[in-house]
Formats: sequence, structure tokens, C-alpha cells
Amino acid sequence: MLHHPISKTALAVLLVLSSASVSAVRDEMATTAADQQSVAVTIYNDNLALVKDTRRMTLGRDANRLAWREVSAQMRPETAQLRNLTNPAGFRLLEQNFDFDLLSPDKLLEKYVGREVSVIRSHPTTGAETRETATVLATNGGVVLRFADRIETGVPGRLAFPGVPETLRDRPTLVMSLANAAVGPQNLELSYLTGGLSWRADYVAELNARDDRLDLNGWVTLTNRSGAAYPNARLQLVAGDVNRVRDAVPLPRAMMAQVAKMAEAADMQQEALFEYHLYTLQRPTTLAENQTKQVALLSAAAVPVKKEFLLQGADYYYSGQHGELGQKIKVGVFVEFSNKGEGLGVPLPRGIIRVYKKDSQGNAQFVGEDRIDHTPKNETVRLKLGEAFDLTADRKQTAFQKLAGTSRYNYVFESAYEIVLKNAKSEAVTVTVREPMPGDWAMVAESHRHIKAASGTAEWQVNVPAEGSATLVYRVRVRY
Repeated sequence: MLHHPISKTALAVLLVLSSASVSAVRDEMATTAADQQSVAVTIYNDNLALVKDTRRMTLGRDANRLAWREVSAQMRPETAQLRNLTNPAGFRLLEQNFDFDLLSPDKLLEKYVGREVSVIRSHPTTGAETRETATVLATNGGVVLRFADRIETGVPGRLAFPGVPETLRDRPTLVMSLANAAVGPQNLELSYLTGGLSWRADYVAELNARDDRLDLNGWVTLTNRSGAAYPNARLQLVAGDVNRVRDAVPLPRAMMAQVAKMAEAADMQQEALFEYHLYTLQRPTTLAENQTKQVALLSAAAVPVKKEFLLQGADYYYSGQHGELGQKIKVGVFVEFSNKGEGLGVPLPRGIIRVYKKDSQGNAQFVGEDRIDHTPKNETVRLKLGEAFDLTADRKQTAFQKLAGTSRYNYVFESAYEIVLKNAKSEAVTVTVREPMPGDWAMVAESHRHIKAASGTAEWQVNVPAEGSATLVYRVRVRY
């Protein structure tokens, strides 16, 4: 076996590299939230946020190695951008590494596979401690240790490690190598996109006794599961559907527990941003780690409301013989209002409106909820609250005949219908009967006058007396 002696030059190079590596670790500068000058967070609807974190620290000339601690655990490192706000000339980023493998007993043991650890045992009676060196062979489903004369599974005592691997951090850390021209204190801004931050709009409405007015309050619900805190942050929210490039297979993320916290009410100011709307909280707020909080979005009182009872039909009735089409059919209850007036007239972000009404004893009771999409100002908001308990309908086809045609492209049908609306309430109501009409249609006869709400829709307004009933009959001719 031949041995190749290492030359003094090669040995010197190895020593320098080793020394440089140790020096690099030793000279790593860490910056924490204590250095933070400001933080701004812009949150989008779809679990996406832009974080701008400004910190002040002292940099050396030329090469610097910076460990930026307490970043989001769900940051997208490819979006990270570091800027020197104090001395941008001659400042450039050379390399960055996102260390999100967090320190834990299991992770530490996993990093020591193939390396030596000390096994410390205590005597059960004397308490005297003994140390023995072992090599970690595996940690899959349990620990496998190789001692000088045997192999053991499990941990026979306490394990002592000579150190913590450089890539194993107690907090998510972005490690950057950078070149800097100026010496001294610098203001650096790190911006990046991250998951784990989201927001949604929630609305609470209360109807008055006559169901013709409502009070509306809007809240923004913020949730922080990003693995980092954002103290005294300047907060902005973007409402709108921002296009994003999706990964073919999204990476799984651990879901964290959520703690609810209500924030003090503070109206948000909105403005247009590109084709979206930007809402800005008028004071700094703290987004703690694993927290849900709410801030006020809007408040409007005595908003005019239109209430509607709706019986909706189907177009298949008109192309065949059916007879009975349903008994005790439920009638839907809808309310709608216009997004204008004092307290409104602003873009409403997508969310859920929950509606309440006070009972005879003055207690607010939940009467229904519905989801709205992003709604511009002056648009109508329409909510389905449920089905009316005291309103039902019986529907049947009373006549059907084919007048002409040899195929489904030239058929002419004429059919007649009877709808009996029943009202168990102590007051009269008006029910909207809406029937989708297929093909080229014409009303032949009817007991109540219809309106053509759309090219394929006939609509009737039927008054139903208190504790009584009303019957709508009509005949229609349909040409395909």
C-alpha cells in the first residue's frame, strides 16, 4: 500500500480552508427582531403575504455573513430580496440559504447519523455517572447505536452531543453572504413572499322588526400560521383574485393551533391598486405567531333592505308529460340591499354575511347566512337566508300536448300548470314565482299577469292572504 505524503503547501491550504470555515461560522452576524426598525405586511386573499422587514445592524467592509433570524417558516426563499437603504452603492448579495430545519431532540439525533455521541448512564443506587462513546447508525422508527463491542437499540441513557450542526437552527433563519462597501451601522430591508398568512372578511347584519332595514358591521379576520411574529406591523390587505403560478405538487405544511383574539376597532382605508382594492389599517398592529385576530372594516346603520319570497321552477317541465311536480315545496327567503349610502359605498371583499334578528324579548337570534363575492360599490348584495317555514307550494302539470314537429329540433309543445301557494303566517305576503322557459316561448293564458324578467324567464308576483292560499294557473306554448 502506497502512502502519498501531503506537501507543506497542501497542508497549509487545508489549514487555511479549515480555519476559514471555522472563522466563517464564528464571524456570522445574527440579526433578530430586536434590531427591527419597522415591518410592513401586505396580505392577499389566497394564503399569500408580502413581508418587508427593516433592521439596523453594523456591517464590515467587503465580505459579510449575515444570519437573518425570525423570518417566516413558510417563506419562499426564491422571492427574497435584500436592500441596503443606507449605503446601496457597492452592496450586493452573493449567496443565501434558508435554514428551516428547526432544532429538536429528534432533528438533532437525525443530523448525527454516522457520527459519534456520548451515552451517559446513572447508576440506579449510587447515582454515579458513566460515559461511553457510540455511533448513531439509524433513527428510523427508533435509535440504533453502535458501541465498541455491541449494537443497541433505543436510548440506554442520556445522549450528549459535541455541538449543534450549523444548518440546524432554533428559529427559521435566512443565511446570506454579501459584499458591502461601507463600514458601520446600516439599515437593511428584507422583503419576501410567504404562505401562512391569510385574511377573510366577515360581516354581521341585524334586521329590524319590519325586515326593511339592517345594521351592518364588517370585520377583517387575520390568521397567522407562518411561524413568525410581526410586532407593530404596518398592515395592508389586497382584495381581488391575484393570478399565481401553482406548483404541480404542493408541499405539505404542518397546520398549527389557532388562538382567537379580538383587536380594537379601527376603520380601514381603501384605495384602488391595479385591478384590485387595497385596504390599509390606520394604526400599527401586532400579528402574533399562531393567532387569529379581527379588526373593523366598516359599519353602516339602517341600510334599506328588500325582502323576497321566491319559488324557483325548472325548464324540464315544458318538454314532457309529468303530472305532479311536487307538494309542500319550500319557498326560499332572500334579502338584498345596495352597496351605497353612509357607511357603505366601498368595495366589499369576499366573505360571509351572517344575519340576526331580535325576538320578542329583545334577544338577537341567528336567521341565516350567505357568502358574497368581491362586490364593487353601488352593486346589489343578494343573500339567501334559508327556506320559509310557513310558506309552501304545490305544483302540478294539468295539460300537455305536442302540437307539431318530428324531431327535437322542431317540436312545438303546449302545456298548462297549476301552482297553489299556501301561507300559514298571520300577515299577507307576496311570493315571486320564477319559471325558466326553454326555447321560443309564448304565454297562451294566465290567471296573474307575468313579466318577462329575461329572454328565458317568466315571473309572477302573487299575493297570498294571511292564513290562506292563492292559485296561479298558466298555459304556455314552447317551440324548440
